[in-house]
Amino acid sequence: MSTEPELHPDLEPLKFLLGRWEGAGVGDYPTIQEFRFGQEITFGHNGKPFLIYSSRSWLIEDDGSLGRPLATETGYWRPQPGNKVEVTLAHPTGIIEIYLGNVAFNRVELATDVIARTETAKEVTGGKRLYGLMPEKDGKRDLGWVYEMAAVGQPLQSHLSAQLKYAGK
Repeated sequence: MSTEPELHPDLEPLKFLLGRWEGAGVGDYPTIQEFRFGQEITFGHNGKPFLIYSSRSWLIEDDGSLGRPLATETGYWRPQPGNKVEVTLAHPTGIIEIYLGNVAFNRVELATDVIARTETAKEVTGGKRLYGLMPEKDGKRDLGWVYEMAAVGQPLQSHLSAQLKYAGK
């Protein structure tokens, strides 16, 4: 018997994120070539006061087919009083990030507070993320997001952006 747990009231400001989102984006950075990627992001909950988050992405080949897996990350989004949010993310590449941010008008702005990495992980020193619902078109909603990164001796700058379509629960 599987029933959907009731949404914890603290999650109300973040409920626009709930569900599975699929789409495509672009990536670029001074140390790599520009690329296109496909992505799936899931925001779920279990009735407690946090969102459960996961993201997977794949390279999009020149012919449009999905190629090798790229990044994956998992974590938790914890709403705080005053429309604040804390986000913890873990990457299998040896990086753990803690973001702090604000939620308003179906939009979340985040900036890193702490980045910890293993000895063998890439040097990442900072990040900013923006997630937001885009204007509805034909009754459908899209989630747009952008990621700025400071890494491998480079200053904070644009790295990834994507537009994802709502794909259900």
